[in-house]
Amino acid sequence: MSDYVAYDQSGGVATLTMDDGKANAFGIDMIAALDAGIDRALRDAKALVITGRPGVLCGGFDLKVIRGDDEDKKAEMRAAGQAAMLKLYVHPQPVIFACTGHSVAAGALLLLTGDHRIGVAGDYKIGLNEVAIGLPLPVYGLELARDRLDPRALGAATLGAAIYDPDGGVAAGYLDDAVDADGLTDAARDVAARMSELDSGAFAATKLRLRLGTIARIRGAE
Repeated sequence: MSDYVAYDQSGGVATLTMDDGKANAFGIDMIAALDAGIDRALRDAKALVITGRPGVLCGGFDLKVIRGDDEDKKAEMRAAGQAAMLKLYVHPQPVIFACTGHSVAAGALLLLTGDHRIGVAGDYKIGLNEVAIGLPLPVYGLELARDRLDPRALGAATLGAAIYDPDGGVAAGYLDDAVDADGLTDAARDVAARMSELDSGAFAATKLRLRLGTIARIRGAE
């Protein structure tokens, strides 16, 4: 589909594979490619799997932009990232993440938008490290964390910039399951296939009602 996101579909399940050949930075081009894939899945599929290259789902916003001098580009990337996150968060189809490895900062926020998140077990890092690197978390990120993380982990995960391995990510609420690498794709597709059999209208309406409160808090803070 693009140099950043590949689109594949089997039956009613679409799979978007993020791969920039590096850390899968959530830059403007990656965000645009992911956004286009989400729209295509909505037209053509019943459920959506999002995955990454081996070893990494997403390394967060592009630090070259974040630490650069172009304020307009920074603002553009942040706005596009927020829009993509919130679009996924209320996407009317089931969204399943197959987390192929590391997923930090914006990558961890991506996981919080999914309906079911499966990670690869192993020596990988998952979490919101923004405070540790001098970046305050945006309101939408805090609200996604408040909604999806275990309340007992919320302070450590946000204020404390705690980083978890996949098993710890399950306990904290970033992931629902952690499996061996060779079982990740099948596990994600099995969940997607099962969820695609749910009544699509009822699913979309219930998901929106479930998450409207979080969206309202985010919009109220803008």
